[in-house]
Amino acid sequence: MTGLIDTRTPNPKNFFSGEDHDWELVIGLEVHAQVTSNAKLFSGASTEFGSEQNANVSLVDAAMPGMLPVINEECVRQAVKTGLGLNAKINNRSVFDRKNYFYPDLPQGYQISQLYHPIVGEGVITIQVGPDKQGQFESVEIGVERLHLEQDAGKSMHDQHPTMSFVDLNRSGVALMEIVSKPDIRSIDEAKAYVTKLRSILRYLGTCDGNMDQGSMRADVNVSVREPGGEFGTRCEIKNVNSIRFMGQAIEYEARRQIDILEEGGTVDQETRLFDPVKGETRSMRSKEEAHDYRYFPDPDLLPLEFDDAYVDGIRAELPELPDAKRNRFIGEGLSEYDASILVSDKSIADFYEKVADGRDAKVSANWVINDLLGALNKAGKSLEESPVSADQLGSIIDLIKDGTINGKIAKDVFEIVLEKGGDPAEIVEKEGMAQVTDTGAIEAAVDEIIAANPEKVQQAIEKPNMIGWFVGQVMKATGGKANPQAVNELLRKKING
Repeated sequence: MTGLIDTRTPNPKNFFSGEDHDWELVIGLEVHAQVTSNAKLFSGASTEFGSEQNANVSLVDAAMPGMLPVINEECVRQAVKTGLGLNAKINNRSVFDRKNYFYPDLPQGYQISQLYHPIVGEGVITIQVGPDKQGQFESVEIGVERLHLEQDAGKSMHDQHPTMSFVDLNRSGVALMEIVSKPDIRSIDEAKAYVTKLRSILRYLGTCDGNMDQGSMRADVNVSVREPGGEFGTRCEIKNVNSIRFMGQAIEYEARRQIDILEEGGTVDQETRLFDPVKGETRSMRSKEEAHDYRYFPDPDLLPLEFDDAYVDGIRAELPELPDAKRNRFIGEGLSEYDASILVSDKSIADFYEKVADGRDAKVSANWVINDLLGALNKAGKSLEESPVSADQLGSIIDLIKDGTINGKIAKDVFEIVLEKGGDPAEIVEKEGMAQVTDTGAIEAAVDEIIAANPEKVQQAIEKPNMIGWFVGQVMKATGGKANPQAVNELLRKKING
């Protein structure tokens, strides 16, 4: 972590309570995001996930003598695009360095990275923390220190043989963007919101798929505690956290561990730690001095990377609508801040909603997507990509409500059928005889029957108009939920008040 300048005012709601006094949490994140590209950063080897071990390894990746790295322009474009999406400074000149650090699964014996002259400089990510009990979100700006390109290492496997370790070099040389935040994060919720927002931006841009379970996005979490508003404390780095949920658990444990040490009069040792999700605790991996001797120097096999403003402007012109802009547009179209925030949280959800809402009421469409569809998928443990209900099918259900073919209650039944069995909503309504009753004669007969059977309730409804809701429920029950609610209400008010 660099740039240890405090830009945040202490907020008591973020404090950790110790036995003696409150403590403030300070978090910085280094997110490693795999660049979306068909080839690696310095070779033409494939980046396809799930290939057979050592199937995607070129002579360059294997560090064969005489093999020289050649920069992949697509990775450069993706890094610049990401920098623009982070409202960051794009550096027209950057330099690749050799980081001399022994990786058992990186055959070169060093990593090609960027230190003094990264491709992207300072930027900012605005996160929404919440909602609170009133459904409101708090906007917080988190500074980005830098984004640089570097190559990934391979994978060592220690459970394949009793006495030997195996190495898979498929990931060796894959392009990574290391996105380093400033130490601006002050709570677990902010840390989780930051990674969630960053992943969303990368997915909107198409520069990283954000699949943390596949290792294409992971975070090193720097955690320290201090007295509110005081000097920065000694930080510990938790390496390679590949789940937002695990990250929250790791920060919670590490903060409590450091507070306990300090309140007992001890000192926190700067070190690198790992998080054990089974035990829910961090454990020491290695001690970490304040300064590393990685013996950085410019890679002699790679010229400085240079491009002009026209190159950057061409990439800027291709940027899609990003989450913040889409969220503001949705709010402008009549959605609440809460609904808009949920819909833009993932590009696939936003795209699905926009297909449903095309030509239809925005609020109604949002309610069906968020409450009914996403609620059902969450209950079933499925993602939107696995949804058995398409945007066209959900839009058809909304159309059937709007044109009066079915009412809201029947629509829920139709949705459940489509969810379980599929099919065209209009055909289901016709086949199952689910169309709502609009014949006023039939509705009036049901109304008269309910009124005649409940004279005491009628008198109560005359004295307390809100009681009419009871009659509406009875009529709907008598008609199997198919009666037009508006017609039922009008007839009941006319007959009872008359």
